[in-house]
Amino acid sequence: MTETVLLIGGGGREHAIARALAGDCTLYACASVRNPGIRRLAEGFETISETDTEAIAAFATDIDADLAVIGPESALEAGVADALDDAGVYAFGPRAEEARLETDKAYQRRFMRDADVPGCPDFAVFDDTDAACDYIDASDGDLAVKPAGLTGGKGVKVIGDQVTADEAKAYLQASDYDRVVLEERLVGEEFTVQAFVANGEFRATPAVQDHKRAYEGDEGPNTGGMGSYSDTSPSLPFMREGDYDAALDVIEAVVEALPAYKGVLYGQFMSTATGPKVVEFNARFGDPEAMNTLPVLETSLIDVVTAARDDDPLPAIDVSGAATVCKYAVPQGYPTDPDSGARIAVDEESAGDALLYYASVDERDDGLYTTTSRSFAVVGRGDSIEAAEAEASEALAAAGDRVRIREDIGTQALLDRRVTHMRELRE
Repeated sequence: MTETVLLIGGGGREHAIARALAGDCTLYACASVRNPGIRRLAEGFETISETDTEAIAAFATDIDADLAVIGPESALEAGVADALDDAGVYAFGPRAEEARLETDKAYQRRFMRDADVPGCPDFAVFDDTDAACDYIDASDGDLAVKPAGLTGGKGVKVIGDQVTADEAKAYLQASDYDRVVLEERLVGEEFTVQAFVANGEFRATPAVQDHKRAYEGDEGPNTGGMGSYSDTSPSLPFMREGDYDAALDVIEAVVEALPAYKGVLYGQFMSTATGPKVVEFNARFGDPEAMNTLPVLETSLIDVVTAARDDDPLPAIDVSGAATVCKYAVPQGYPTDPDSGARIAVDEESAGDALLYYASVDERDDGLYTTTSRSFAVVGRGDSIEAAEAEASEALAAAGDRVRIREDIGTQALLDRRVTHMRELRE
């Protein structure tokens, strides 16, 4: 029997999920913005806010959905999984309580401390700005300043890297954050491991490295992610033997402590001189990391999701072994002053063998227009990161004018910088 699946979300991550599901199910989608790539793959696409729990549950019931896959964190925080589960539609995504692992950074750190999850940095939580500023003044070292709630990957400020201590205090004093987490600054190279979780077990996928900074050479403000890469093995070139397994130990500890968790668990780690530490958890696929992981997944995604629903053992995860490089095309001026409303021409044919994923574009009768967020991504695959980067770079002819790309992602020069950085830290 063909399953009817509802996909919630309309970004690049969800386009990757839709492509992984299409052909193996009857796919419907809903999101606040109509993604042209998802729209072509789905039987129907309903314009519904990702946080409108009642409307999403009603739509799922109307199409007689057998299950749903939730993409964005905003939907998880709003309780979309709760509403779908309560309506009798299995949601592959954590309920709001378990999603607090992402949506509440204060909860996240306290959970790690109380459950003895390895890799937790020293931290303190404040609901008083003056007290937080006093803590910064009294600190002997650099700190990461994190709003407790969701900020789209752009709210964290790192003292000694992005800002000075005085700038961090001014940032807090000018904000309206209810709570902030101040924690030790982790120095090293970040990587992500994403895992499918259900029924008390998990299946992990290869490590990915995202690039948050807007410009080449890791310069500029943080973004939602300018691109990412994965290697032909589960590890990455700058990681040492044992780092990937240490990340899996962290994920295992979380799953043991949260037996009701279901969906995707994303662990973002810092490979430090003393081993991996946890930067944060996300309760869903990363964007762009989903676009590295899902194209090399040889296990059927629908088989993973139905096994979760049916309380069966999750299938083993097989991957193709290809390296991947993802590069985003973003509006000029992104992220500080994006050129929204610019008409862009995307030549899909020029992408060649690379994959093209639409993200935040406004599809009108006369074409595609930019929004204030990332427009689309291309993903190259190959038998090495170098080959995958070359394929992605060639595909960027699809970008046309009026968008910007961070060209150095996946290049040998940047990979060498990562390896050298970690070698120097470990000496």
